Amino acid sequence: MEKLLFADLPLSVEVKQALEAMGFEEATPIQAQAIPLVFRGADIIGQAATGTGKTGAFGIPAIELIDVKSSNTQAVILTPTRELAVQVSEELKKIAQFKRGLTIGAIYGGESIDRQIRALKSGLHIVVGTPGRVIDHLERGTLQLDNTEMVVLDEADEMLNMGFRDDIEYILGKLPQAHQTLLFSATMSKDIMNLTKKYQYEPQIVKLTKAENGNPNIQQFYYKMHSRKKMDALGKLMEFHNINLGIVFCNTKRMVDELVENLQMRGIPAEGLHGDMQQNKRNVVMGKFRKGGLKLLVATDVAARGIDVDDIEAVFNYDLPMDDEFYTHRIGRTARAGKSGISFSFVSDRDNSRLYDIMRYTNMKIIEAQVPSDEQIAVGKLAKFKEGILEDAADEASLTYFRTMLANFEAEGISAELIATVLLKRNLDFVKKAEENRDREPRFERSDRGDRPERRDRPERGDRPERRDRPERGDRPERGERAPGSVRLSDEGMVRLFFSVGRRDKVRPGDLVGAIAGETNIPGNSIGNIDIFDKYSFVEVPAEMAETVLQVMDNNMIRRKKVNVEIAKMEPAI
Repeated sequence: MEKLLFADLPLSVEVKQALEAMGFEEATPIQAQAIPLVFRGADIIGQAATGTGKTGAFGIPAIELIDVKSSNTQAVILTPTRELAVQVSEELKKIAQFKRGLTIGAIYGGESIDRQIRALKSGLHIVVGTPGRVIDHLERGTLQLDNTEMVVLDEADEMLNMGFRDDIEYILGKLPQAHQTLLFSATMSKDIMNLTKKYQYEPQIVKLTKAENGNPNIQQFYYKMHSRKKMDALGKLMEFHNINLGIVFCNTKRMVDELVENLQMRGIPAEGLHGDMQQNKRNVVMGKFRKGGLKLLVATDVAARGIDVDDIEAVFNYDLPMDDEFYTHRIGRTARAGKSGISFSFVSDRDNSRLYDIMRYTNMKIIEAQVPSDEQIAVGKLAKFKEGILEDAADEASLTYFRTMLANFEAEGISAELIATVLLKRNLDFVKKAEENRDREPRFERSDRGDRPERRDRPERGDRPERRDRPERGDRPERGERAPGSVRLSDEGMVRLFFSVGRRDKVRPGDLVGAIAGETNIPGNSIGNIDIFDKYSFVEVPAEMAETVLQVMDNNMIRRKKVNVEIAKMEPAI
């Protein structure tokens, strides 16, 4: 496809100035195809992976089409998670930074609703939010969509996977008849296509080819190894390539926690990110990562949705993703804003078929490489040390003071040769150690467990084909008084919660999972058994997240009804 410069698009001076300040000159393929169509008023179905510029594809025209003279909400962008809502909102604010009077805000669960109400009352032209919290504001009357002209479904596949279909349809039903619907998704499932048929008018399909999905600025390598060697390989690759900011992807929350512990023991600044973490902790971790306070962020695929940091130098696939498309999502975190990046995939014997499936699906060339040895790392460091000496030596004026200092040392009987030798020892002792360890086997952490997966690991949502919820059952007769204050620990580490909605409210398991996952950021797969009765339901959640669910979901909305949430009391045996 022919390259398209932003300067050639019918954009305002303010937006062009913002894009230039952000370092963007050329539109990505998805932007080049979508932006002109959106300006013409067409409904869009956009399919592209993470890192291809989807936010700009809908954000740039949305900002340009806003009438700042009106205080009405004119565009609504729905996202599956709080992190993505914040990320999209911040990106749009950068694009609109020179547009005077244009207001953008994010609304999502887990944050003070009063603050959001104040922002909405003051007037937000563009609202970015999660479905549950958007419905909450609609029900409260604090968000009005009567004058909304554009709605965007970002990461539509993820929203449907999280059980938000009914919420999405409810929101779409509140929009005026004359509006524009833009849908962006990494995949186009049957459910998504059914949604487009129902709510879009003659949509234009914008679909990137596999070649366009790939970023030519990303070097991709894979390394064949036993699982217990991954930790050692990660450290060596970081050292050899001098990685200062990277993301490591693992398939399970357990592996995230173990890897972070091992990295911290090695002195590498690293933190984890997964669905079991409370929101305030996630915010702290992401703040440190964005500010460069961490070298590595270790995350699961679900937790990493919406992460967009321009300076990420490398992506490590510590575990190969279970879904082919996730590979493209992962490596798309690096090489942003025209920069170069590198990806490393660790492949054990059992992963060979997965690797070939990924290469066939993505049509990307992933090169096999060898983990650098201690000696190779030392040689590389020595070469950089020599380069640094020659660079400093070229600036003769800056050396004058130190030449005088050296002459003073020599006058005191300390020779220049002795000084140089000691300084080399202090700075290059790793070369000597590398030679000594050349023929030694690397040592591994005791926590390495070989190629067998841990039986107790719970896969992230999307890893298993279907939920194993109990079927809905009729109401049972009362068994007598419940033991007051006794918490029911159903399965290991799970707490049973009472929700004051049931079959009479047309609640289904997907509604409960979607509401809890969307508002509290708990992965849907970590939610246990669900029992739905006529007037109420019981839901099992991880014990460590029970308090968060109680705080966020109590008095929240499910299927447009305010719910009461409590810890279920233990039922005595008959």
